[in-house]
Amino acid sequence: MKTKVLDISGRKTKEISTKLFEEPIREDIICKVFESEKMRHPNSPKYRAGMDRSASGLQRKRRHVWKSDRGKGLSRIPRKIFWRRGTQFSWEGTIIPSAKGGRRAHPPKGSLNLKKINKKEIKKALLSAISYSSSKRELKKKYQTLKDQKIDVDLPIIVEDKILSLKTKEVFEALQKILGELYSVSISKKSVRPGIGKLRGRKYKKNAGAIIVTGKNEEMKNKGIDTVSSNKLIVSDIANQGPRITIYTENAIKELEEALLK
Repeated sequence: MKTKVLDISGRKTKEISTKLFEEPIREDIICKVFESEKMRHPNSPKYRAGMDRSASGLQRKRRHVWKSDRGKGLSRIPRKIFWRRGTQFSWEGTIIPSAKGGRRAHPPKGSLNLKKINKKEIKKALLSAISYSSSKRELKKKYQTLKDQKIDVDLPIIVEDKILSLKTKEVFEALQKILGELYSVSISKKSVRPGIGKLRGRKYKKNAGAIIVTGKNEEMKNKGIDTVSSNKLIVSDIANQGPRITIYTENAIKELEEALLK
């Protein structure tokens, strides 16, 4: 498959041949891997957080013992004991989630992926997602504003590496020329959510916009558009409930070919 490489003014500079966008689109595999990636959590509590008590000693849970807490209607929970005189003692509940300073109930498990998927299937899903991002028909399904429009932009969009060195204002000017009618849905916009959701911790809503896939040694420091390096690219970056408008650099195409097609 031959694809065009565009400069920052949106003009064709050369053609390159690649097999990266020839994978059949398998929405079932994309959806399966996407759902598994949602289970990942970047954070987790410290090991044994809330499980270690500052005072030692356990109460013996014998029933109906004189001067003990048995038969007094007290909850039988793990206790941190401060002092003891025979069977009389001062204590505080500990460890359990409902106690002060106790552990969290069902905390996130760090980067653990609870749903295991084969490596070959993940690789196939990523290749399928890359092909998904180059489909005009699927792109119109995701963006309702493009439903009745004719898309003149050739997909996939591959740009020269010069775009990475531009300043923020120059990047948006270049994207306007490169993307054409896709530019209106490519820039992320933040707005106040209507309704009662504003009172429930989600006052603002934001659309995804476009994403630029760069090489692993390339950097792009601009606000308003997402970037991801080719070695960190996952399915949910470019296929989230439909294909996302994706722009690739030349180096990113070469690195993805080496990683996925060899």
